[in-house]
Amino acid sequence: QVQLAESGGGLVQAGGSLRLSCTASISIFSIDVMGWYRQAPGKQRELVAARHNGGATSYADSVRGRFTVSRDNAKNTVYLQMNSLKPEDTAVYYCKANPYRGLTSWGQGTQVTVSS
Repeated sequence: QVQLAESGGGLVQAGGSLRLSCTASISIFSIDVMGWYRQAPGKQRELVAARHNGGATSYADSVRGRFTVSRDNAKNTVYLQMNSLKPEDTAVYYCKANPYRGLTSWGQGTQVTVSS
């Protein structure tokens, strides 16, 4: 099973930026889709952004234009650049990998807190 290591969360003021990283234990070319999800207290986990191996990306309406998902193939890492952060972006952010073979994997989660 793919192991995912996340980093980059923290506390930031509204309007600020953070970049999350998710590094996979296997070649990123072995993964069909890597996505970022978030879960706020009392709410369901929701998809924030996803990047397909072929290059296509998708975003939740609430983050489109503010967040950007990208990857570094040499580092087997996917990034989530978050700009113009809002208090409602506060959540635990999780990385998810759907490999071509094997089970879906989740990262351990990283806390993002945006203060007003």
